[in-house]
Amino acid sequence: MNLGDVLIELDAIAPLRYAEPWDNVGLLVGDPAQAARAALLAIDYTPAVAREARDLGCDLVVAYHPPIFDALKRVVAPGPIHAAIRDGIALYSPHTALDVAPGGTNDLLADVIGLVAERAPLKPGAHPGELAGIGRIGALAEPAPRADVIARIKRGLGVDALLVAGPEDGLVRRAAACAGACGALLDDALAQGAELYLTGELRHHDALRAARAGVTVVCALHSNSERGVLPRIAERLAARLPSLRVHVSAADRDPFSIR
Repeated sequence: MNLGDVLIELDAIAPLRYAEPWDNVGLLVGDPAQAARAALLAIDYTPAVAREARDLGCDLVVAYHPPIFDALKRVVAPGPIHAAIRDGIALYSPHTALDVAPGGTNDLLADVIGLVAERAPLKPGAHPGELAGIGRIGALAEPAPRADVIARIKRGLGVDALLVAGPEDGLVRRAAACAGACGALLDDALAQGAELYLTGELRHHDALRAARAGVTVVCALHSNSERGVLPRIAERLAARLPSLRVHVSAADRDPFSIR
């Protein structure tokens, strides 16, 4: 199998046409004609992830956050991009294409909360008729105490602690979610009647504004709100390409921890 075969399946999972115009998605390093035997999925292409990819014999790293974002004027050693080129490791990023795609990052958060009814994007995307848009909002199957929903989020994301602002008592009937840093969608969540808003990070004054409106804000830390989608993507990719060894990084983690 060559890398081009894998690129076709990655685009089927998270079509690159869904990505935000400012984003840098797709194949960032590599040759579609090169061999592809094993892939490593991570949120960030850190030195630890790069070492893990080499140790596992991976020739592709799917890094959710683009390892190359701004224009590069030179690629020299030592450096992760130079090392990837030298070692023949392709780098691919789905980023915002995966966020908005059905079954992607934001649907993972909606599943974690338990949104089963009237699920829709917080902001529609550029593709009418498709469940492809920024964030998710919807109703829970049954109203649930805020404390129970918070505990459900911890379990679903595999984290020990969350940042919570606003009311912690009362029921949640309707909730919204957006992976990463989604302060720009807070107004949409408030306007559409969300009683709880799950995201990665939110500015101090936005959290105060949500709390004043009676909305519970739950912040998981930036990449903790995204990492849970990786096993799902690994499973889908492995099912589409049985001859490709697919690994979810064990070295990938959020740079922040709560002590």
